[in-house]
Amino acid sequence: MKTTVYEVKVMFGDCDPAGIVFFPNFSKWMDASSLDFFMQCGVPPWRELKASHGIIGTPLLEIHTKFMRPATYGDTLQVHTSIESWAAKTFVQKHVVMKGDVVLCEGRETRAFCVHPEGGRLQAIPVPDFIKDKCN
Repeated sequence: MKTTVYEVKVMFGDCDPAGIVFFPNFSKWMDASSLDFFMQCGVPPWRELKASHGIIGTPLLEIHTKFMRPATYGDTLQVHTSIESWAAKTFVQKHVVMKGDVVLCEGRETRAFCVHPEGGRLQAIPVPDFIKDKCN
């Protein structure tokens, strides 16, 4: 399975008054790394997939995060992202947030490829084979 790296520069506004990154920012960076993973694998941007296949993106269904070490402003972090598993309509992405060789946190996101029929609700669809092929 492929692993991509998404780099983040921690800004002062990402931190709490103690200078430690406020925990939801890790989720924001993992979300950004999720999209970046597909782009680095050669999957077209969501707006192109919407036009060609009706796919609007990969909404988040579940998230688990384990924090090991803090980060602070001025740090440069790397989010290492891969697909841990594929199911019929969902997949699990693993994110490992590192500062150099030190693991700061690990996260797992369960997501689904979805379409949004006009006048209807979001619907998960089977993971397209062409996307799996690009990401494996």
